[in-house]
Amino acid sequence: MSADIDPIVEFIWHEADLLDQKDFAAWLSLWDGAGHYVVPIDRGQIDYANCLNYAYDDAAMRRMRVARLTSGESVSAAAAGVTVRTVSRFRRLEDGPGGEIRMRCAQHLFEFRNGNQRLYAADVTYSLVPAAGGFKLLEKVVLLANSSDALSGMTFLP
Repeated sequence: MSADIDPIVEFIWHEADLLDQKDFAAWLSLWDGAGHYVVPIDRGQIDYANCLNYAYDDAAMRRMRVARLTSGESVSAAAAGVTVRTVSRFRRLEDGPGGEIRMRCAQHLFEFRNGNQRLYAADVTYSLVPAAGGFKLLEKVVLLANSSDALSGMTFLP
């Protein structure tokens, strides 16, 4: 792995660990205020604001999603499973138009909930902006391998 991407990879590993540990407050703090968390239904779509998505969250929606996951009052919170993410195959992409750093990786997400095991595979693209002490997430796009199939209730943040 090239030394120039080591801090980026460490940031992505850290983000995955925060999600698996359900440290959602710390996860929210990783985001730039203008950032978007996107899980599109169509893997070929690029205009996320104008298409159907499983998630297209700005800062307010991310906070509401976390509140729902941590409230204990929703089905997704009551039946929250254990997740373990593995992220690999890191590739630095061309920087974005605003100079944001772009990285793509593979993610395997294992979920154990209600006695059932599920595996979700995805290509994930991160757009990061430099910030004090590291980076902030400007965009995270999770392209699930089976995004166009019927998905059972995802009670976690992919």
